[in-house]
Amino acid sequence: MRCSVRPDGGAENMGKILLGGQRRAPSTLWRVLQTARPYLWRIVLGLVLAAAVVITTLFIPVLSGRAVDTIVGRGAVDFPQLIAVLVQIIASLAVTALSQWLMTALTTSAAYHIVRDIRIAAFSKLQRLPIQYIDSHGHGDIVSRIITDADQLSEGLIVGCTQLFTGALTIGLTLVFMVRLNLFITFIVMGVTPLSFCAAAFIAKKSYTHFRNQSVRRGELTAFVQEMMTGISCVDAFGMQNTVCKKFAARDEALRTASFSAVFFSSITNPATRFVNALMYAGVGMFGALSVVAGNLSVGQLTSFLGYASQYTKPFNEISGVVTELQNSLACARRLFELLDESEIVPDVFPAGATVQYAGDAVIQDTGDAPLRGALVSAPITVPNGAVVFSDVDFSYVPARPFIERLSFTAHPGEHIAIVGPTGCGKTTLINLLLRFYEVNAGNITIGGKDIRSMRYAELRAAYGMVLQETWLKHATVKENIRFGKPDATDEDVERAARESFAEQFICRLPHGYDTVVGDGGNALSEGQKQLLCIARVMLAPPPMLVLDEATASIDTRTELCIQRAFDKLMEGRTSFVVAHRLSTIRTADMILVMKEGSIIESGTHEALLARGGFYSTLYNSQFEPTA
Repeated sequence: MRCSVRPDGGAENMGKILLGGQRRAPSTLWRVLQTARPYLWRIVLGLVLAAAVVITTLFIPVLSGRAVDTIVGRGAVDFPQLIAVLVQIIASLAVTALSQWLMTALTTSAAYHIVRDIRIAAFSKLQRLPIQYIDSHGHGDIVSRIITDADQLSEGLIVGCTQLFTGALTIGLTLVFMVRLNLFITFIVMGVTPLSFCAAAFIAKKSYTHFRNQSVRRGELTAFVQEMMTGISCVDAFGMQNTVCKKFAARDEALRTASFSAVFFSSITNPATRFVNALMYAGVGMFGALSVVAGNLSVGQLTSFLGYASQYTKPFNEISGVVTELQNSLACARRLFELLDESEIVPDVFPAGATVQYAGDAVIQDTGDAPLRGALVSAPITVPNGAVVFSDVDFSYVPARPFIERLSFTAHPGEHIAIVGPTGCGKTTLINLLLRFYEVNAGNITIGGKDIRSMRYAELRAAYGMVLQETWLKHATVKENIRFGKPDATDEDVERAARESFAEQFICRLPHGYDTVVGDGGNALSEGQKQLLCIARVMLAPPPMLVLDEATASIDTRTELCIQRAFDKLMEGRTSFVVAHRLSTIRTADMILVMKEGSIIESGTHEALLARGGFYSTLYNSQFEPTA
């Protein structure tokens, strides 16, 4: 596949690095470093400024020693020389402060840009993950990875970009300055140094395990809170507040324990290195004083040496803190990369010349017929139409437990297909396979003779309008929610769709009408009102085929009759699949598929199935039998 890129290659690199498809499994640190390539100039310039900070900082002890040596004795002070040295110290401090500010600005900007790209890539990845992955993982844990773990990663990068480099550079240059002053005392300093490294390395290894455990526990707690908030009304209805609080407390205690262990091990690093460094400083002071008495050092040089000893030990404390922060950040980064490495839905095959837009700013012109992972295509969409055929379809949620086996049926263009059966028989699963939310294990599904696996997702999904029993509204105005599937629709089109779905009556009673903002999930509305808005969303841009999965389950009987008439008008000439529990609503269907335990056990019209006196007849008549 040959690609030309414009205008920013950084996003293309980000797509290759983050969006899966690696031939090897690079380390977490290496992958983080790879994501920094688009911002390399900021990092390099920041490191140059960091070097300037280190050099000017280390030059100050030299100037301090010179200032001390201008004081020859009582009443004997070389004031002109002292003033000149003080001016140099002030200039060095000014350069240090300016360089420090610029360095922090650059490295912070780079760190937040890197994390922004990773977070965008992670969210973009969610759009390409199979529905099966979303269904089988806690939503709160996924949110925790994209939000909390990304924040933790950014904090570690901000600290690590500068302090690790400046610390190592400070140690190296300090040794050079100390060697020039006194080689013997420098050897004493270097002899104690390995103790600090050994202590820091041992503690860092232990810290990583505990920080990773902390990230996992945090994700579990977030998932639990999100789950309980979603079902808070059910919790209250069953009086389970105490039970839920106990479960929350148990998860919170697990997070507290993990966090305490991580902080405990990481907090040992600083005192351990400080103890070693204090021994070193005491040794320098003692042997330095003996050297002054022996005439091998001046008082000013000893002052400089003590300053360098302090400068030399300080980075060890900082580096130990940086290593701890990096352990936490890498643990969080690993969780993010685990999400990014998840297997995606089978990638689209785009036609030659299709324009592909990545998560970043890169626009890639694809010139070959090859799968392009992680892309959003803007090529023209051809909406499919024709007969929908299931041919010997097999599917299972768990490989060892087949659910649907050799399922076959044909829906001709314009037919209304009703799918009925007891709970758990596979009705919604059939719809998920139809829309390719799940992949079939065997067999095939075709539309107009074309296998849906050979179709682009955009084409397949554009063929269907879908209204589910579970409503979804975003935090936006009523108008924006109806316009969700057709952003370019006019206000008149939105109002027409609301009238046809019988939603206009309650919309007009809202405080700001169509401009009323509904809360997350539409919490300001009743279930029935939310359902009407979802129906209006489909009616705004009626597609060639419809999928209605208990679309009127939350609506009162009178409104349901009106909606049913609207649906009947909408379904004219359109292939429709209707999942229903209330069998009275699907009596006019062209074909009714009766499912049980993943199989179609009966099919035919309403009258034919009743005349047969089989399972459908029993199911239908049971709705009108009085309860004992």
